[in-house]
Amino acid sequence: MKKNEPNITGVLARWNQYSKFPGGKWLFSKMVGLMIPYTGSIKAKIETLTPGECTVVLLDRKSVRNHLNSVHAIALTNLGEFTSGLAMTSALPQGSRVILKGLSIEYLKKARGTIRGKSKVVLPAIGEKTEVPVTAELIDSSGEKVAIFKSNWQVSAPK
Repeated sequence: MKKNEPNITGVLARWNQYSKFPGGKWLFSKMVGLMIPYTGSIKAKIETLTPGECTVVLLDRKSVRNHLNSVHAIALTNLGEFTSGLAMTSALPQGSRVILKGLSIEYLKKARGTIRGKSKVVLPAIGEKTEVPVTAELIDSSGEKVAIFKSNWQVSAPK
């Protein structure tokens, strides 16, 4: 594998291995949730994952709702971080390190029903410590954006 190719031996390789089987996407999503318990608390399902791009689905259930009977703001934030993090991780060259340095979210309307997080990242040249902004759009079942999640990831090149 070349130094700047996506990390297909990591998260992407496992996704490719599991997602082709019936129930594989659910199983892979469950495994990620077990590895990252807070992320797993919303029980989101990874729908698509390719190098630098992913879609994650959050079903509207009582456990993610607020007192206004809509999806809780922090559940949406969690979905945005999960989505942008997967897009980032799947684009990284093998051996890279990444850490979330900052995040913000703009809520556009009450989120009800199934919410899809969609994120796409194109990596710049990665140096010793490169900040990479990644956006995730959170979209309801009617196709309307309910929130825009913005994150800054610090990426360190493979050694």
